[in-house]
Amino acid sequence: MTTTIVLNDLTGGYTLDLAHTRIGFVARHTIGPKVRGRFDQFKGGAYLDGGDPSKSSVELTIQAGSIQTHNRQRDEYLRSKFLNLADHPTITFISREVKQVDETTFELTGDLAIRGVTNPITVNLELTSTEHDPSSNFRVHLKGSATINRKDWGVNWTAAAGLVSKTVALELDIAAIRQP
Repeated sequence: MTTTIVLNDLTGGYTLDLAHTRIGFVARHTIGPKVRGRFDQFKGGAYLDGGDPSKSSVELTIQAGSIQTHNRQRDEYLRSKFLNLADHPTITFISREVKQVDETTFELTGDLAIRGVTNPITVNLELTSTEHDPSSNFRVHLKGSATINRKDWGVNWTAAAGLVSKTVALELDIAAIRQP
């Protein structure tokens, strides 16, 4: 059964459903397949304005040390050499602008801070569904993506300079629960 999404029904404050949200990335490695990873610890929220999506806002804080690529040695290099976890334990995103592209597609522009460097990025988001869960909570589901140049944030390690592509694709699969 297909449900029609009515944007006005979305207005309210939301928190991420941590068990059903995935914040991931993909980077090309020159001597093998693409490396896929994710962050396991994060928190965030949003205010969605269905009547005027431009008034919506998002905040996200990721624990950089929660990075996982299913390779312990690589994960340690990422934490210490690429992300400089000792000095920069979190990655943050704070939105500045939301543009509605079509009925269910949005461009979310904001400031992404990695390693103490903040740069603007635009995330393409698609509102894929809404529902009331068995506990009567109202949920929204979104998919998003963006491509960044990791070097713009100083995410680099000279020993691996030519081994990992400079572009990284961010992948978001988001579930958020409206707060009462």
